Amino acid sequence: MKHRDYSLIGERVFSGKLPNGLSVIVVPKPGFLKKYAYFATNYGGVDRRFKVAGNWIDTPEGVAHFLEHKMFDMEDGTNALTTLSANGASPNAYTSSDITAYHFECTDKFPENLETLLSFVSRPWFTPESVEKEQGIIGQEILMGEDDPDHCLYYGLMKSLFRANPMRDSVAGTVESIAKITPEILYDCHKVFYNPSNMVLCVAGDVDPDEVTEIAGNILPDAPGELPERDYGPREAPEPETTRFTKDMEVSLPLFLLGCKSEPAKAGRGSLRHDLTAAVALEILAGHSSPLYFRLYGEGLVNSDFSATFDSAAGSAYSMFGGESRDPARVSDEIKNEILRLSGAGPEPTLFRRIKKAAIGSQIRVLNSFEAICGSLAGGYFRGYDAFESPEVLASVTEDDVAAFFRNSLVTGNMAISVINPAGE
Repeated sequence: MKHRDYSLIGERVFSGKLPNGLSVIVVPKPGFLKKYAYFATNYGGVDRRFKVAGNWIDTPEGVAHFLEHKMFDMEDGTNALTTLSANGASPNAYTSSDITAYHFECTDKFPENLETLLSFVSRPWFTPESVEKEQGIIGQEILMGEDDPDHCLYYGLMKSLFRANPMRDSVAGTVESIAKITPEILYDCHKVFYNPSNMVLCVAGDVDPDEVTEIAGNILPDAPGELPERDYGPREAPEPETTRFTKDMEVSLPLFLLGCKSEPAKAGRGSLRHDLTAAVALEILAGHSSPLYFRLYGEGLVNSDFSATFDSAAGSAYSMFGGESRDPARVSDEIKNEILRLSGAGPEPTLFRRIKKAAIGSQIRVLNSFEAICGSLAGGYFRGYDAFESPEVLASVTEDDVAAFFRNSLVTGNMAISVINPAGE
């Protein structure tokens, strides 16, 4: 394995690629008791249509999430979660729009736990009976999500912003879509997306990088697989599908999300720079030290739950502002007015320097979390950049970059709002 030293953050990272195409990234942490492993595939809820061996394949909504649930079943009848827990590890997994990840942390027996992790993720075992049982379990999870105000708020916004992009659909799918999932579909999607060429293994802790690669080489398949071509639907218009979504639910105050579609950056270091510029811009615009937040908070229009975020996946990108408010329409107007002001005037220099300095410090503090280290390295790997370059890239972001984000990525005509109102009012 080769290594790279990052003088700005005082880290050494080992990385390499096995003959089967798996990328391995190890961040040694000498003297630490905890060890963390994160095994991820570049496959999430949006990856429903793809091409392999020259053929386009369409799958139901929710397959990636369903597959994550079923991967813990092992052929001998045991459950990998139980096995890892009994061996002193704390395991878990999740599926997002673009990544499925399996991970654990432990203090002892790391090699044995890593072997278990790699084994159950790479060796699927499904039966018609177990799939039918899981359909009932996940169906209940989906119905619970439909009763959750935050879930409805977010997907109300996604369906408002996007006409066809799969970001508009729940990662878990629908009760109807998961009823179409069969063992054959699960096996086929596992073969396509869980091949080592489409995956990355990230480890942090007091571990030997060569031992990690040796274990991976012994457990995982020898041959690389074909990387699928993905289709996220026709190119979206910049304008939203609809400008407003509302629903009445059991909430004490109205919940709102104001979203804005924008063009995503191409994969690579430019994507990292764009994401970091967005983070600085949104903190200047609506962070808890921004003039807008102080004004809205002082008037009782928002509380400390108010936040602003940027995300990109499946060929899409969007910014969101949201929280609780007695008057979401007024808050939305205030945000739009502040965007227009900053688009012309640009960020105030003193505030810009302070926000950027705080952002660099935040990026460095992330290194205290093994989970954040591995998650950010894996996400960066799939998007073609090195997440450990974040402090360096962030330091190069200028006031002009932020002003350009306000002008180009926060166009008020590309906005939609989702609101959950208290039932009965």
